[in-house]
Amino acid sequence: MRPHDIAVAGTVDVGVVRRTPNGWRVGNGQEVPDLVSAMVLADLLTGESGAGRPRPQAPGRAPEGASEVERLRHTIAQLEHALHSRVVVEQAIGVLAERHTMAPREAFERLRSSARSRGRKVAELARDVVESSTSPLTSLPDELNPSPGSG
Repeated sequence: MRPHDIAVAGTVDVGVVRRTPNGWRVGNGQEVPDLVSAMVLADLLTGESGAGRPRPQAPGRAPEGASEVERLRHTIAQLEHALHSRVVVEQAIGVLAERHTMAPREAFERLRSSARSRGRKVAELARDVVESSTSPLTSLPDELNPSPGSG
């Protein structure tokens, strides 16, 4: 393996995740579905980001009169926050898709609909969904729980 190759274990044999000059490449030369690629990369980013720690609030706007360097640092913080939120949402989609045996798009629509109907942010509800995969005491809205007799 080369220095930027990462062996991936799991239920789907994707082979190796390799960093290329154009970004990450998932697989061992065979075509790998986009969903698998997204899930593998989300897991990698979660590991690198130290997920599991409480995420800070989203940074607001840069203060008035901030220098260019301060504004750029603020923008970086906003982008990092958005990336971490996206990772959690992708993980929640995977949990819901597996839990309800549905397509990822349908899982996202269910997550978004549930969040909207409760006045919550999608990323906030997604954190609960991901947590529910390891903690049976985490309460979720009825439409996100498996139906009785399934699973």
